[in-house]
Amino acid sequence: MANQQYDVFVIGSGIAGQTAAKICAKNGLSVAIADKQAFGGTCAMRGCDPKKIMLQFATLVQKSTQLKGLGIEAVPEINWNDIQESQQSYTAEVPEHTKEDLSELNIDLYHESPKFISKNEIVVAGKKITATTFVIASGLTPRTLSFSGAKYLKTSDDIFYLKKVPKTATFIGAGYVGMEFCFLLATLGCKVTMIDSGSRALSQFDAFLVNTLVRAMKAKGVKFIFDAEIESVDKKKKKKKYTVHYKRKGKNKKVRSKIVFNTSGRVPAVALLDLENANIAHDETGVLVNDYLVSTTHKHVYACGDVSSKSLPLTPLSGLQGYIVGTNILKENSKKFSNPMVPSVVFTYPNMATVGYSEEEAKKRYKNVIVFQGDASDWYNSKKENSDTYAFKILANERTREIVGAHLLSSEANETINIFAMAIHHKMTVDAFKKMIFTYPSYASDLKKMLKED
Repeated sequence: MANQQYDVFVIGSGIAGQTAAKICAKNGLSVAIADKQAFGGTCAMRGCDPKKIMLQFATLVQKSTQLKGLGIEAVPEINWNDIQESQQSYTAEVPEHTKEDLSELNIDLYHESPKFISKNEIVVAGKKITATTFVIASGLTPRTLSFSGAKYLKTSDDIFYLKKVPKTATFIGAGYVGMEFCFLLATLGCKVTMIDSGSRALSQFDAFLVNTLVRAMKAKGVKFIFDAEIESVDKKKKKKKYTVHYKRKGKNKKVRSKIVFNTSGRVPAVALLDLENANIAHDETGVLVNDYLVSTTHKHVYACGDVSSKSLPLTPLSGLQGYIVGTNILKENSKKFSNPMVPSVVFTYPNMATVGYSEEEAKKRYKNVIVFQGDASDWYNSKKENSDTYAFKILANERTREIVGAHLLSSEANETINIFAMAIHHKMTVDAFKKMIFTYPSYASDLKKMLKED
């Protein structure tokens, strides 16, 4: 077995791993990077980017449906094959571009998942490699479910290769990935059932807005089943259908569909790395790291991006952590990581967006909280789109009147949430925010109206 030595070995070619690797290489260190999948990472290859390409067509159909008879003669016909070709042509270019960028910096590339064999050694592609520093940026992987018939489940990755929109589909898990793809398929004609073990969808988002979104999706034909425990899945070969057996309120029930997706969440992708051989501590949150993103049990190992215990599954945060790791490798403990005010969006239609504290968090942190909450479906921007779903909840510290949280449900929430993100970052008060002048009649102009006090 051939031996190789590097200053830095990076595991994972997403934005976090790439950022750290490039910083090190540009500063004269010998660097290698490995990935068992196509180079580019989840966001570019199997997540945010191709997903958004597909979702824009469902959004077009939804908007056209709302305006049918008000200027739209007919809802446009969508060609699924062309949609798939569009997103696949985008992702097809990513691996080569990524490899070119890395290779230009003399970074060696390995197309396999490495395994640790000691504290400073791994094996990959038939080579034993030693490195002064390791960076784990392997991201997340779909959670494995263990009931009978789990082998029949597809993941969100498979949606990017569906040859046609299925007539029926079942999603197990009502998190943001499940809800987004549920919206996609349901809008394009699929009859969708959403099953979740919890009491509601999108448990990390505001309940008032989530319930508003779920009502809207129900009205469009999506069936939601909550507080359900999956028992098994079986396949009927002749009918080419799958049956999901579940228990709810002590009763055994079932639902049939052409395809079943596991959207129960993702877990840190560390199972293949044999971290125990290098004494690298990890748990369900990821590789355990300190504020400098250094492993708590191995001072020559860093973790960044989704696999880090101090991260959230958001691409901008992965890039930031990659930068911090690269900088700290060059100069030990030079930069600390603290979670910035990062907005998050569920790209259903309408979009659900959040930034800052939830109502529960705000009330724990502050003695008194002002809650601005309302249904805005009768406001101009909603009426002009013939939409019946538009809502908000804004939170402020009563003592200082600083805005501390914002939660939006609208067709433009993915953009307007950024205004609240800046407001919270700069500690703007309700009064200062209301003095701002925005374009009218835009969704941004509604934001001040949301802060109306009785």
